[in-house]
Amino acid sequence: MAELELRQYLGLFKKWWWLVVLGAVLAGGSAYVVSINTPPIYEAASMLLVTYGEDPTLSSSNTNPIILSRLASNYATLLDQPVILETTASRLGLARVKGEDVTVDWEENQQIIRLLVRDHVPQNAADIANTIPVVFGERNASLQSSRFAESKEALSKELKRLETDIEATQTLIDAIGTATTVADEVELARLETTLARYRYNYGQLLADYEKIRMSEANAIENIVIFQAASAPQNPIYPRTTNNVLLAAAVGMALAVGIAFLVEYLDDTIKTAEDVAHVLGLNTLGTIARLRSGRRGNGAERLVTSMEPRSPISEAFRTLRTNIQFSSVDKPMRRLLVTSSGPGEGKSLTAANLAIVFAQAGQSVVLVDADLRRPVQHKLFDLSNDTGVTNGLLGDANPGVEQWLLPTSVENLRLLASGPLPPNPSELLGSQRMAKFIEHLAQQVDLVVFDTPPVLAVTDAAVLSRQMDGVLVVVEAGGTRDSEARRAINELAQV
Repeated sequence: MAELELRQYLGLFKKWWWLVVLGAVLAGGSAYVVSINTPPIYEAASMLLVTYGEDPTLSSSNTNPIILSRLASNYATLLDQPVILETTASRLGLARVKGEDVTVDWEENQQIIRLLVRDHVPQNAADIANTIPVVFGERNASLQSSRFAESKEALSKELKRLETDIEATQTLIDAIGTATTVADEVELARLETTLARYRYNYGQLLADYEKIRMSEANAIENIVIFQAASAPQNPIYPRTTNNVLLAAAVGMALAVGIAFLVEYLDDTIKTAEDVAHVLGLNTLGTIARLRSGRRGNGAERLVTSMEPRSPISEAFRTLRTNIQFSSVDKPMRRLLVTSSGPGEGKSLTAANLAIVFAQAGQSVVLVDADLRRPVQHKLFDLSNDTGVTNGLLGDANPGVEQWLLPTSVENLRLLASGPLPPNPSELLGSQRMAKFIEHLAQQVDLVVFDTPPVLAVTDAAVLSRQMDGVLVVVEAGGTRDSEARRAINELAQV
C-alpha cells in the first residue's frame, strides 16, 4: 500500500513538475525584482551605560543596582521621544529622524541599553545612534541641575553680601590704623570682632555651597556611550538572496498545493486502475489520444489504415485480441461501441476497431447507428444519402446489401446512418430494427455498431439488448467517475 502511494505521489510530481518549477521561478523572480528596486536599509547600534553621579565607575559599584535598573528602564522609554529626535536631527543637519527607525533594547535588571538606528545612509545611521544619547544626557543633566539652582543662587547672593561687608569692615580698620586714643582702641576692637564674624560666616556659607555642589554632582543621573556605533557595511534589508530563496520556496509550496487541490477536485478516470476501482470492470485496451483530424478529411484519423505499424494501431490490435478472448463461449458477432458522454472517442474507436478486425481477415460491417450526429461517413469519406433509416423504412423484407458501402479497407463495409429521422429511439428499438440486425449479422463475421452516448439518449441502451457485447469507451482525464457509473448502471439495467 505504501509503495502504491509512493508511486502515486511520483506520478503527480511527473505530471505537475512544470507547475512547481513555474511557481518557484515566478515567485523567486518577483522577489528578486522587488528586492533590487527597494532602497537598502542600514542599521547601526550603540551600547549605552546608565550612571548615577559624575564617575561611572564609582556609580556602578556604589549605587544600588535596583536603582540603576529602574533608571535604565525609564531611559529606554524616553530615548526615542520626539523632542530628542528633533534636537538630534537639527544637530546633525538632517530633515528628520523617524521614531519608527529607532529601536531601544533593554533587558530587565540591567543598566546597559542597546540603541538601534536604521537609515538609508550608513553614516547617518551611526551618527544618529551616537548623537541621541548625547542630546538626551545634556537635556537630562539640565533638568536635574534645576533642582539645586535655587539653593545655589541664594548662597551665592549671601556670599557676595559677606564679601562686601568684609571689604567695608577691612577698609574701616585700615582707616583707623594704630589706635592713639581709648576711643580708637574700642572702635578698632569692635571692627576686628565684626570682621572675624563675617569671615567665619563666609567660610560656613562657602562650605555649605560646596556641599550643595557636591550633592548636585553625585545626584545627577546620566547616560554615557559605552560602545559607539560605527557605519555598517552591509544592509539589513532587503536581503536579496534570502528573499529570493524564501519566495521560491513559498511559490513551490503554493504550486504543490494547487496541484493537490486540482487533483482532489478532479474526479475523472485516468488509468485502468481507476476503471477497476470505480466501475469494477476490466480494461480491454488502452489507446493513445488520436489526432483531431480537423485538417483535410477525417480519414487521417483512421490510424489503423493509414499507419498500420504505429503504436496506436498495435494498441487497437491488442484490443481486438482481448475482445476475442472475452467471448470464448459465444462468438462475438454483434458489438456495440458507446461512451457515457459525447467527445470521448467512441466513433473513432468503433471505426479503427472495425478496421483491425477486417485486417485480420474477418468480414466486417460498421453500422453508424447514431441517427442524431453521424460521423462514420465523414471518417471514411463516403456519402450519407442512404443507410440505416432507408433499410428500416423500406421493404418489409429488408435486404441490406444495397445499403452497404465499400470502403478502402478490404473486408470492411460501412452502413451509414442515412437521412436523420425525427424519432431515432423508436426506430432503433423497433422489431424491424431487431430483424434488420439479425439479418445483417447472418451475412458477415462481425457487425460493429457506433451509437450515441449512453447518458445523452436511450439509443445505446435500447440497442444493447440485441448485442453480443458492449464496449464502453472512457476518455482518460475526461470521463467523470459519476458519469461512468451512471452509464454502466443504465446498460446493466437492460
